[in-house]
Amino acid sequence: MRNWILGLAAVLAVFPVLGNEPFPGTVPLVEELPLDEVMLRGMEKYVVRETRRQANARMERWLERLGDPATATAKVQEQRELLREYLGAVDQRVAPQGLEYVASTESPATLAESTAGRATAVRWQVLEGVTAEGLWLRPAGAPVARVIAIPDADWTPEMFAGLQPGVEAISQLPRRLLEAGCEVLIPTLINRDYQFSGNPTVKMTNQPHREYIQRQAFEMGRTMIGYEVQKVLGGVDQLSRLNEQQQVKLPILVVGVSEGGLLAMHSAALDPRISGCLVCGYMRHREDLAAEPIYRNVWRLLTDFGDAELAAMIAPRLLVVQACVVPEVSGPVQDVPEKVGKGAAPGAIWTNTLALVRKEVNRAGKYYEAMQVPEKLIFWSSGEGDGPAGNEPAWGEFLQGNSLMAGAETKWELKRAIDDGNGRQKRQVNELVDFTQNLMRQSHHVREKLWSKGSRDSVEEWGKTADGFRKLVWNEMIGRLPEVPGIPPNVRTRKVLENEQYDGYEVLIDVQPQIVAAGILLWPKGIRAEEKRPVVVCQHGLEGVPVDTITRVGDGAKYYSGFAHELATRGFIAYAPQNPYRGENRFRQIQRGVNPLGLSLYSFILPQHQKTLDWLKTIPQVDPSRIAFYGLSYGGKTAVRVPTLLTDYCLSICSGDFNEWILKNVTVDDNPTYMFTGEYEIYEWNMGHTANYAELSYLMTPRPFMVERGHHDGVSYDEWVAWEYAKVRRHYAELGLADKTTIEWFLGPHKIHGVGTYEFLHKHLNWPGTK
Repeated sequence: MRNWILGLAAVLAVFPVLGNEPFPGTVPLVEELPLDEVMLRGMEKYVVRETRRQANARMERWLERLGDPATATAKVQEQRELLREYLGAVDQRVAPQGLEYVASTESPATLAESTAGRATAVRWQVLEGVTAEGLWLRPAGAPVARVIAIPDADWTPEMFAGLQPGVEAISQLPRRLLEAGCEVLIPTLINRDYQFSGNPTVKMTNQPHREYIQRQAFEMGRTMIGYEVQKVLGGVDQLSRLNEQQQVKLPILVVGVSEGGLLAMHSAALDPRISGCLVCGYMRHREDLAAEPIYRNVWRLLTDFGDAELAAMIAPRLLVVQACVVPEVSGPVQDVPEKVGKGAAPGAIWTNTLALVRKEVNRAGKYYEAMQVPEKLIFWSSGEGDGPAGNEPAWGEFLQGNSLMAGAETKWELKRAIDDGNGRQKRQVNELVDFTQNLMRQSHHVREKLWSKGSRDSVEEWGKTADGFRKLVWNEMIGRLPEVPGIPPNVRTRKVLENEQYDGYEVLIDVQPQIVAAGILLWPKGIRAEEKRPVVVCQHGLEGVPVDTITRVGDGAKYYSGFAHELATRGFIAYAPQNPYRGENRFRQIQRGVNPLGLSLYSFILPQHQKTLDWLKTIPQVDPSRIAFYGLSYGGKTAVRVPTLLTDYCLSICSGDFNEWILKNVTVDDNPTYMFTGEYEIYEWNMGHTANYAELSYLMTPRPFMVERGHHDGVSYDEWVAWEYAKVRRHYAELGLADKTTIEWFLGPHKIHGVGTYEFLHKHLNWPGTK
């Protein structure tokens, strides 16, 4: 357990102390597990506990919401708008101008005919520059209903309609609807292949197309689900227009299988024009959403909506749920060509057990009962939940519930060759990528408008508005961990290091039940009882531990230059916290787990640091007005998210991370981007329209802020860093505080340089510049 201490002793020539001697004013630390392990285990338990709590709490709220018939309709409509916001389905759709045939002189629009009707290739406008493409099945006679049939993501419209092999006959729902006299629109979904994920001139990735779009969209306040719901609702716009033009009131229905079932549910929940919904192979509880593919990740979703609550918004309309087998996904493809990078997030799709589906349907049933329409929620299983979609009796119930009658089975006669759909898939992927990239390019205007509300007439006036911005960033972008009052810090420590210049103590602090803060305190020798000294909090980066900031040889020293050790030898009290970005996918899955609760990794890190600050300020020899922060890499990421929001920090230094962060996260046109790497947790909800690094740094004002940047640091381009920092410099200058911010450029890589930054600390912490 204490091997790292012995290793540290070897490289620092210190004496390891393996007893339990505590720091004065604390109790002995006796924990045997590594403190980073204690931290991660507690956070994992929190995810499970809080997710369950939210599920119970939202059911209570929904039952209360639906309990009064006089207000239920208005309250449900409010929830629809909230869901639309969560999904990012907020962009104005293009007004419907009719379906467009997809044809050429060599390839007519009509693909096939049968005695029941014909299938044609069509597209429809959805958003500016974004279309939906697919098939339009028109019955031989006058239609009796209009249906949007949504396939699984890996089924083409042609497969779903039975024009190509791949879907068994009973699950060819569009063909069967055509035989029942329905007009059917089948959209193409973004599939799970990776062929078009990336930029051939920069890099390709094994991310499924859906993840590739989700990553960039999430940063811009959009989601893969939201984009495709917009396509479905754009189809509803078209079908409603046909009803108006033909002066008929045909019902508009949606049906979907697996991923298509997800979209059918969300679309029907959002749009009351849809009068009936059939969901095959999707409905279940979502408390383990983090185990599903990341393109199903929706910020804050589970605080208000599970599948049962989506059903509540469909009520009092008909909802038929069928438990059935679905195309299973074990995770992203790993067997890819050498030139394709492997950075896709884990996540699986599996056939739900009958018990899981029934449990969520029963939850939904309580809502239908509250609205006095229990008969409008129908549940059937195909076999034991392992049979095909479209099996009886669910299919018959859906037809009967919508006054439809099954027709005789027919056979298609192809009118032209049908290709593999790759060209259409590429168009659909590229349209959404281009749309999202344009959101990124225009996002600085949105941020400028938002942050222009802050007064720069004086430091005092800025301070009055800064607190509002802090609340915005913390609540909307980072997520605020629900407070648990009355938790004592219970600070436990043990001396683990000793040399001629300082003693080192491991520290463990309670933050919330099972949530802890941890780190190493370096206490310089010779501090007099009556003096007050400054503290520098020295933050490690990705996969790091506190000792990395102390050691002077090995991998840690390569990046951190032993800066905590160096500062302690200069007489500063140094504290090296353990941050939880450790364990590769383990911490990333914690982030995945709390995103649907409206939380992120920094939702934990912020209260961990606040509890640590609270304790440090109680130490008699610590000057509470002189506690500074200095972090490298992911620690630099922390430098613009924690001290900016926690005003007990008097100063912040961001090393090896400051950036045009939105560009770095979203662009697909340059190498420094995260779009092609394995850091799938890096994306923060709607950050592009909330705050870039410049705006976050504004929140340090009037406290000193510094950037440390190596010219050879591959994290970014110098030009990107300079562009973003120039805004910070201007902001400080406009407030008459130009002397409180600076950037140091040095000829070197991704590391602590420790020259100008040390001078900055000595100057602004008012500490003598000699050791």
